[in-house]
Amino acid sequence: MPGKIRLLTFLSNFNIGGTEKQVLYLLQNLDPERFDLHVACLRRYGPLLNLVEASGLPLSEYRIESLWKYTTIRQQLRFAHYIRRHRIDIVHSYGFYTNMFALFAARLAAAPLIVASIRDTGAYLTEMQRRAQRVACLMADRILVNADAVKKWLVDTGYCEDKITVIRNGIVFSNPPAPNIRNAVRREFGIPLDTPVVGVHSRLSPVKGINYLLLAAPEILAQFPETTFLIIGDDGLHNTYKQVLENQASLLGIRDRVIFTGFRLDVPALLSAVDISVMPSLTEGLSNSLLESMAASRAVVATRVGGNPEIVDEGRSGFLIPPKDPVAIAQAICRLIADPNLAKSFGRAGKERVLSRFSMTRSAQETERFYLDLVERAKLIRSRMRREKVA
Repeated sequence: MPGKIRLLTFLSNFNIGGTEKQVLYLLQNLDPERFDLHVACLRRYGPLLNLVEASGLPLSEYRIESLWKYTTIRQQLRFAHYIRRHRIDIVHSYGFYTNMFALFAARLAAAPLIVASIRDTGAYLTEMQRRAQRVACLMADRILVNADAVKKWLVDTGYCEDKITVIRNGIVFSNPPAPNIRNAVRREFGIPLDTPVVGVHSRLSPVKGINYLLLAAPEILAQFPETTFLIIGDDGLHNTYKQVLENQASLLGIRDRVIFTGFRLDVPALLSAVDISVMPSLTEGLSNSLLESMAASRAVVATRVGGNPEIVDEGRSGFLIPPKDPVAIAQAICRLIADPNLAKSFGRAGKERVLSRFSMTRSAQETERFYLDLVERAKLIRSRMRREKVA
């Protein structure tokens, strides 16, 4: 397509996750007059796959069993052939497995521009995996991250600072839920209308720290016995970690106060039934769940990890607390339950902050400029090299 930048975005799969949602929103918001979009993945599955297929974008799959098997090389060669055949201008991969798979293949295919994205501080990786990704990223022209905290971590672990660009996440602001949706959601789960509801919405994983919220719950219930805890999400596999959390709630004697909703697509509606949203993570990049809670005018309590301090204005739009600290979680939540006006003030300030700083429109515009600048710089470099060759 003459005049368009051929951009290929590479994801692991299409499960519900912060990165996956962020990338799909971005693809929907990039200017179609400027970009010819392609999508690739390691696994063609997940709840978000329907959105990609409905968009009509070319989608290719490179299924592998392991990064370290010889059969992976065959798939990398297939991917390199796709890059050459479609004359892809920019290959952009997201996350450890796709970075490890795609960056080498893109360099092998002599892709003009290669971008790696790293969107966390490596808590999910072994030390060997961290080192392997650092080596793989030497093949990238740029590394795109979503928080200053991620950039700092990369620089501290040996990455070249000049190659790293920060573009923070953006979210799509949904229409406010209907006035009666709060009551409807509470009726669905049998929650009295005047009961304090503390919510968490995230992928269920040990690094999300939900077990520490459960440890804090007995103290919260001692002060506010009617409090209900709403856990929104699943673990994306077989709900094995959900069972761990359910067992923990039973052992703590609070199972009747904790509701596990499982996977839901109507998160904005569920958030309308929540009074306080908690993000007790042990690690984060830039949390979409936190942004969504603040956009819904919920008071938030979040751990001081990763990019959370870049989102929450401490003492104005929420409370920041240490990770792995049930006492701090309980104190912050109890303070907000005891002072509904403070919670409402936090909610208003949080929404204003997200609207002004974290819109998807802003993120898409910054990403477009990032891609266009890459292309222009590459043209200048090639032009200079041609002149030097002639001279």
